[in-house]
Amino acid sequence: MKRALIVVDVQNDFCEGGSVPVPGGAEVAYRIGEMLRHWTAKDPKAADYDVAVATRDHHLDVHSSHCVAGTDGEALHPNLDPQPFDAVFLKGERAPARSGFEGHTTDGVMLGDWLRRHRVTDVDVVGVPTDCVRATALDAVAQGFGVRVLTHLVAGLEDGRPSAALDEIRSAGAALV
Repeated sequence: MKRALIVVDVQNDFCEGGSVPVPGGAEVAYRIGEMLRHWTAKDPKAADYDVAVATRDHHLDVHSSHCVAGTDGEALHPNLDPQPFDAVFLKGERAPARSGFEGHTTDGVMLGDWLRRHRVTDVDVVGVPTDCVRATALDAVAQGFGVRVLTHLVAGLEDGRPSAALDEIRSAGAALV
């Protein structure tokens, strides 16, 4: 069994000060960053991941209100530094995309394919906003991965109903930790 950490859309535009800020986004970015720093330092108390990946909204349409390719808003939040990701998956280039499983590397490899190539069987999902975390977790379940959502490392939901999103994740078969 191999486990991956999927960090969903922890970008400047989704944190305080960004164009569509999620309350608590910068704090979640900091906590994820701390977890990643312990993981990369091989701290024996750190979470045990075989790989860590990130997703990013990456809009090529300059008329988009957020995460426009090449802008500071599209960048991963600096609280994640250093960014020890084995791969980054870009999504939403030409059409809206919520799930990280709609994303691909710069050489076109989709997230699900990348995880299977690395023999990942289980994933932990964290990030902002909750609707993108929800979509990523649901797609991970649908693609046959064991899924846990680390709720203390998730911030915000556009429609203001985080419990409904978490209930949907739980009902699909993912664990909430």
